[in-house]
Amino acid sequence: MPDGFLNLLKPPGMSSFLAVHLVRKLLPKGTKVGHMGTLDPAAAGVLPLGVGSATRLFDYVTDKQKLYRAELCLGAATDTQDATGCVLAQAPPPSLAAVEAALPAFQGCIWQSPPAYSAVHVDGKRAYELARAGKAPETLPKRQVQVDSIRLLGPSGENRCLLDIACGKGVYVRTLLDEIAKAAGGFGHMSLLVRLRSGVFSIENAVTPEELRCQVASGEWPLLPMDLPIAHLPKVELPESLRNQVKNGAPLRVGREACAQGPLRVYVGGRFAGIAQGQEGTLRFAAMLLKDDPDRQAP
Repeated sequence: MPDGFLNLLKPPGMSSFLAVHLVRKLLPKGTKVGHMGTLDPAAAGVLPLGVGSATRLFDYVTDKQKLYRAELCLGAATDTQDATGCVLAQAPPPSLAAVEAALPAFQGCIWQSPPAYSAVHVDGKRAYELARAGKAPETLPKRQVQVDSIRLLGPSGENRCLLDIACGKGVYVRTLLDEIAKAAGGFGHMSLLVRLRSGVFSIENAVTPEELRCQVASGEWPLLPMDLPIAHLPKVELPESLRNQVKNGAPLRVGREACAQGPLRVYVGGRFAGIAQGQEGTLRFAAMLLKDDPDRQAP
């Protein structure tokens, strides 16, 4: 069974759930597959998936930085804040100079209300379910999010412009564009969104569903190493002689000098073995991922 991370280039029109389902169908029955953060069905771009044992590492991946390229269509606001919704209001489109002048106010640590058409829970139901039933609350509770930078790239068509947005987790880009258009003195909505990067996963080395099918048919899986997105964790190297003890999951005394506090990447004989918690010179495994056949560690 393969283990590792798959950098999928999700096409527009495919939900993150369907992307996971597509990959799972190509794998041996029972193989675990999960995604590290959803991407809107209408959006395209990088969707990192964990395959096999890699799904046990999601909690240790702390790099949540994203880079998006978005198109802002000026002149009309929609109920979904993107091109799939119904027009709520129209006005003469603001100039690109006004849009660019509005950008600094939306950079840094800002407060943002999730859109009505979102997966946020409201009284036990998803916000988009209430919105579709005409029962959407007027506003959802604001949350603090981080927007590192917004760069106006220029016009992309009549009353349209492209922006590159670098941000942390939890940012609703369509809400951001809606608010930018209002700050520029008009209305707008997101007409296109592509995620260019998610943590260490970039669009340059992502594979499309069709490329994935072709590679799997030829006997190859384009998986990235399990330890790729957790390189920020301190590393502990153990000798090959401790392989059996590691596989048994027994606590290991390695000395205070070799064992930092907190979660650690552990390697046995140079091969990734999993995550252990270090405490006072002792390693206790939280996720032991060492395989019987060491050659199967590399995807």
